[in-house]
Amino acid sequence: MQISALAGRTGVSRRLLRYYEEQGLLKPVRLPNGYRDYAESEVTTVRHIRALLEAGLPTAVIADLLHCVHDDDGRPVPSTCPGMVGNLRREQRRIAAEITRLQSSHQALDTLLSAAEGT
Repeated sequence: MQISALAGRTGVSRRLLRYYEEQGLLKPVRLPNGYRDYAESEVTTVRHIRALLEAGLPTAVIADLLHCVHDDDGRPVPSTCPGMVGNLRREQRRIAAEITRLQSSHQALDTLLSAAEGT
């Protein structure tokens, strides 16, 4: 299928699909006319990419883990591939640290706002 069809079926823009290809997440076949030809399975792959992005994983980590994800009634489910749990735990720690940093920033802004408002 062409990129416009994949975009239509997944709700993901053609530009973003091209970005996924640049990151090595999608691997369409190039036709002699230069068009990308996506396999039917790429619809599921895009759904998995979106779920992993929603979980906060960067595309570099997704590239390492994407082959470990399979479908279970339309839901992406991670398999127990070597390194999968370690990668997920590392990303969980990274996100927790970012949450802590953002909470500190939020508190600092609260302090600045209180001072600016004279309360």
